[in-house]
Amino acid sequence: MLPLFLLSLVERNLSATGQRNCYEKGSKAEQRAKKKQVDEEVSKLSAKLKEGHAAELASLGNSGGINNDNGKEKGNLDTLVKAIAGVSVSSQTDHSKPSKSVKRREKRAQQEADREQRIQEEQNNIVSYRVIENEKLEGMLEPLGLTVNKIKPDGHRLYRSVENQLAIHSGGSSPYTYLELRQMVAAYLRKHATDFLHFFLSENAEGEESDDSLVGRFENYCREVESTAAWGGQLELGALTHILKKHMMIISGSFPDVEMGKEYKSGSGSSASSIMLSYHKHAFGLGEHYSPLIPSYLLKSEIQRETRKLLIWCSPFIYLDVEAR
Repeated sequence: MLPLFLLSLVERNLSATGQRNCYEKGSKAEQRAKKKQVDEEVSKLSAKLKEGHAAELASLGNSGGINNDNGKEKGNLDTLVKAIAGVSVSSQTDHSKPSKSVKRREKRAQQEADREQRIQEEQNNIVSYRVIENEKLEGMLEPLGLTVNKIKPDGHRLYRSVENQLAIHSGGSSPYTYLELRQMVAAYLRKHATDFLHFFLSENAEGEESDDSLVGRFENYCREVESTAAWGGQLELGALTHILKKHMMIISGSFPDVEMGKEYKSGSGSSASSIMLSYHKHAFGLGEHYSPLIPSYLLKSEIQRETRKLLIWCSPFIYLDVEAR
C-alpha cells in the first residue's frame, strides 16, 4: 500500500496526466514547451516524494537504510512519479522484450527449419531405400544375365517398357507403339469388363455404390488408360499378357517376383520370348514404376557402339590438337 503522504500527492497531481494528453495536440513548439513543463513538474514531485518517504522511514526508525538503498529507491520513485504524471516508461522497461511480430517471425522461421529438416531426413531415407532396392535387384539379375534398361520416367513408362521388350523380340522395332498399346489395353478392358471389375474394385473401392455408378467409373478408368498418361499397374499388365499372348515376369528388389500369362510360356521354359520387367518402388520421387530388362551383353554392346561413335566424332579434333602441339 502507498503511504498517506504519497496518496495525497497522487490525488493533487492527477492533473499532470491531463496536461500530457493535452500537449500531444498542437504545434511542435507548443508540444516542446508543454513537455518541458511536465518534466519540471515530474522533478518537483520526485523531490517531494523522496522527502516524504525519508520522513516516514525516519519516524519508523529505519532512516539508516536510506543511504544503502538510495539507488534502487531513486529508480523506483522516478518510475512511479512518471507514471503518475502520465509520462510513458515503456521505452525504458520493455525495450529488451521482442514484439509480437518478431515472435511470429521467429516462430515461422523455426517451423520452416523443422520442415526442411524433416524433408531432408525423408530424402535421406529414400536414398537409403533406393540403394538397398537396387543392390538387391542387381544381385537377382546378375545370375540371369539381365540388366535394367533405363527409359524415360513418365506416366507411359509401363507401356514404353513393353514396347522396348517387343522391339528386342522382333530384332528391330516394336510392332506397336506405347500409345497403340494403351488403346489396345483400354479396348480389351471394355470387352472383358466382367473379368477385370473385381481387380478394379480391389484397387479403387469407394464403399457401396450402384451398378450404374460402378460401370460409369470403370468407363472413366478405361478412357484415362486410353488417352492420358495415367500410370499402369497389374490390371493393365494382365490385359497385355492376353492381348500379346506373352508370358511376363516382373522382378523386384522390394517384393516377391510376379509371373503372369503362364499359359503363354514357351515349352522349353526359356525366357527369351517372355516380357521381362523390373518393378521399382523407391527409384524416383514420382512413385512406383516399371523398367524393361535386357540381356547384359546388349547394354555392353550399346555402350561400345556409343563409345566408338564418340571416338570417331572426336578423332579429327584429337588429330588437329596433336598437330598443333
